[in-house]
Amino acid sequence: MTRRVTLRSLAKLNLDLRVLHKRADGFHELRTVFQSITLSDRLIVEYEPSRRTLIETLVHVDGQKLNIPGNLVTRAAELLLDAMKTKARVRFNLVKNIPMGGGLGGGSSNAAAVLLALPVLAGKRMPLEQLAEIGAQLGSDVPFFLNGGTALALGKGTEIYPLKDVKPERILLVVPAVHVSTAEAYQKLGRKLTSLETSRKLNLFQLYVEMLTSTGSAKSAGPVSSNDFEPAVFSQFPQLKTIHGKLRSHAPVARMTGSGSALFAIFGSEAEREKAQTDLEKIRMFQKCRVVEASLVSRGTYQRLWRRQLREHLAPSSSIWPPQSRYAR
Repeated sequence: MTRRVTLRSLAKLNLDLRVLHKRADGFHELRTVFQSITLSDRLIVEYEPSRRTLIETLVHVDGQKLNIPGNLVTRAAELLLDAMKTKARVRFNLVKNIPMGGGLGGGSSNAAAVLLALPVLAGKRMPLEQLAEIGAQLGSDVPFFLNGGTALALGKGTEIYPLKDVKPERILLVVPAVHVSTAEAYQKLGRKLTSLETSRKLNLFQLYVEMLTSTGSAKSAGPVSSNDFEPAVFSQFPQLKTIHGKLRSHAPVARMTGSGSALFAIFGSEAEREKAQTDLEKIRMFQKCRVVEASLVSRGTYQRLWRRQLREHLAPSSSIWPPQSRYAR
């Protein structure tokens, strides 16, 4: 019997991002605060037990159907089916709405959606720790999307510590038609380990986290936030610096997310955001960008969304996270 589910796969922001130094394993040591937002992709999953595994993934981008071998959705399914010791025919239809290559974590969110949904459809119990281990093999952001909300991330970004939820404040997201290479952004940072610089960054990051948790507001904590990629990326793409400046003229808090190119501003009211959007869309530069209204999403809201999406297949009255399958034995 085929089991089917339609999922919303939410994007994320980096409310704050500090790059400390290059690690012995070649990755960079990070400190960041991840935040779920309402912008999402749509993922349709069809699962059918089978004697042999067959995974089909179609990606829809701007009305075009693409078959992308080795995409994160397919890779997540392969790793998960192997871990569950299960064979199945699985079909994915992914409709992309989260801009790709903007630092919004769309691919990682899609992979996490597979990790949360597939065990439920397959009737398997997978502890969160095991899903996080699989997620870390797929990408540094993937473990965050297994819980959502507001979270502190250390190391490569895979060591996740949930923070107190912040208010569902309104944001305006601006996505320019610019692709920023993450590898090149790291290269331009040229980050080396110096104890003085590291100590300063850690202190400033700690201050940001303390303000965020004490006020419960990304807008209030925003003035002490930072993204270490901004100077390097803005020097390479001056138009991003200009967009950032225009956003700052309409909102007290404006940042780039990840290594770019998407930028966001946080507003205290709908009226403030509407005025900013109206003003900005008159500027020719913004007419060439994608401008999106969204809001911050709490962990509770994120997990309730997942329970609603999977409710047909969930065990009754289960409060365990991740969601548990009604088909499990």
